[in-house]
Amino acid sequence: MTILALEFSSLQRSVAVARAGRVLGEVIETGAGFQPDQKTGATGAFSMVEGALREARLEREQIEVLAVGLGPGSYTGVRAALAVAQGWQLARGARLLGVCSVDCLAAQAQAERVFGRVNVIVDAQRNEFYLATYEISADRWSAIEPLQIVTMGEIQSRAEAREILIGPAVTRWFPDGRMMFPRAATLARLAVQQDGLVAGERLEPIYLREANFVKAPARKPTAF
Repeated sequence: MTILALEFSSLQRSVAVARAGRVLGEVIETGAGFQPDQKTGATGAFSMVEGALREARLEREQIEVLAVGLGPGSYTGVRAALAVAQGWQLARGARLLGVCSVDCLAAQAQAERVFGRVNVIVDAQRNEFYLATYEISADRWSAIEPLQIVTMGEIQSRAEAREILIGPAVTRWFPDGRMMFPRAATLARLAVQQDGLVAGERLEPIYLREANFVKAPARKPTAF
């Protein structure tokens, strides 16, 4: 199975191509690297895809599955990855698979030999964080606390207890934490182990907050 993986949930965005669990090509960009190409006009997402395919020496037609990091994290980034995947499915009939980006971080931690009780934290704005806790060893990792939104105080208490904290931009708040980004290469390897293939319209970002909308008051008629 040939997989194209898209992980755009953090400031470090990446695209990888893998076959049978072996990564054949990967492109990583940070921050401004995701901006449209000034020469070609292509968006960063498509130029990264082309770069990963070129490194893997594969054509678009050879991609069988697109794996997408669903967050939580950058809502705009995840939506961009979903749009690419959904368009790809419509155009080429590829199958799609969504993977939690926090699970991707746990697998990344294992690959980097971060073992023990590991707290994965992601900025949720509003002085809150997404948090999931894993038990990670050399041969396996598993969630021991499910993904949730917690306060700064909850993360601070874990930092004071000298627990392991990892995640994108974690050192911004907790200097002893370990900066780590979810990578498309890791996402591709996770995708091989999963079977949750879905139609494009069923892929949704992981966003734990309920959407709240305030209806604007009706405008008063203008007197002439």
